[in-house]
Amino acid sequence: MPTRPSQNDPKRVAAWERRRRSLGTRIQRLRIERGLTQEQLALLSGLSRNVLMDVEHGRRGILHERLFDIAKALGVSAAELLEGIR
Repeated sequence: MPTRPSQNDPKRVAAWERRRRSLGTRIQRLRIERGLTQEQLALLSGLSRNVLMDVEHGRRGILHERLFDIAKALGVSAAELLEGIR
């Protein structure tokens, strides 16, 4: 349950949903380009496969620490993963 009224703002909620989907799509694209399965990327990044699956489909946000772990496993910087996501 949101603790601040601004967290209920439909525009804000929609913007975060777009960002999660964009990031997830980018992670999935890079994973496939590198020939990795979800299981392999999950093991390399320290995530569970279920969490990675939710991230790739934009159903779940991740802590910045995990973003760095995923980026390292994919051989890119965290900045590259986030580039252009607004």
